[in-house]
Amino acid sequence: MASRSSKPPAPGSSPPPSPGTSTDRPTRGRVVALTGAAAFLGRNLLGLLEEDPRIARIVAFDIKTPETAGPKTRVVSVDLTSPSSEQRLAEALVEEQVDTLVHLCFLSSPTHATAWAHELESIGTMHILNAARRVNLRKLVMWSQTILYGAHPTNPNFLTEKHPLRADSEEHYFADKMAAEREVNAFSVKSKGTIVTILRTAPLLGPTVHNYVTRYLSQRAAFTLLGFDPLWQFLHEVDALAAFKLAIDRDVPGTFNIVGDGVLPLSTVARMAGLSSVPVLHTLAGPLIGALWTVQAAATPPSFLRYLRYICVADGTKAAQTMGFRPMYSTREALSDYIGAQRLRDAQLLSDPPA
Repeated sequence: MASRSSKPPAPGSSPPPSPGTSTDRPTRGRVVALTGAAAFLGRNLLGLLEEDPRIARIVAFDIKTPETAGPKTRVVSVDLTSPSSEQRLAEALVEEQVDTLVHLCFLSSPTHATAWAHELESIGTMHILNAARRVNLRKLVMWSQTILYGAHPTNPNFLTEKHPLRADSEEHYFADKMAAEREVNAFSVKSKGTIVTILRTAPLLGPTVHNYVTRYLSQRAAFTLLGFDPLWQFLHEVDALAAFKLAIDRDVPGTFNIVGDGVLPLSTVARMAGLSSVPVLHTLAGPLIGALWTVQAAATPPSFLRYLRYICVADGTKAAQTMGFRPMYSTREALSDYIGAQRLRDAQLLSDPPA
């Protein structure tokens, strides 16, 4: 792991990429739009863009106003589950002369409202892409996740971007996101004038993020699978924001794994988080977690049990070489930062992060 002195500046600054691997463009007067602007990534990225003097205007697409919306931001109420959203998006993109659209409107945790989630993520992405085709968008940046590679016994130690997405297609949380990625890749092939960047982030951790990982780690006791101790990988929330800011600032077409340095065995993650592990036979775990998920007492549905059994960690080399992305926090440091904040919350010295 690199020493602190070798780490890059905070989000909003841009470490230099390797020579000849990406193209910087003048960004003065640019207009950036965000979908999912009121959710975690959106509202925090919005704050960074508000502070960037090179960004002239920001268009925030969401059904509610982000807390971080400032004088540069125009909030446009758009419900991506509505058929009328395509027209609404296209009109706003033209009216505001949007240069870059950052698509962040994806759920950070599984939901029981699977039909709504499908309309939001899979169909909603189609609405966004149809609007983008109508306005000849210059750049599209999309959020995806390394968990979509799937946890399999045949996985290599580190999965590159060339590895297929093999998460359980019967699980709605995975299927909708993989369908959205396929749509964006098809758009990239047909829309030669648009730079398309997909950032697949490792599971996010940090003091303010809230997702299925933080739900799992915040329990006093958590299920593990008897005889299995897979490696886990995290990305600090600050590094996630830095990666998206970098993709906005630079022209770096392609798909990139955005991950923290290093990995940790699940047993170490549980020990650091103060979890009491409850080992369960994998043949019994599915029905048990299924029952708990049904009554909303589990952080995830049974399909996530594979990640307690097999490895699913990604290689961040391409992002380092092509984008110039270097994480400020390792996997261990991201976990430690989360744990420190959680202990303050347990002592009622820190409020819970927004969902």
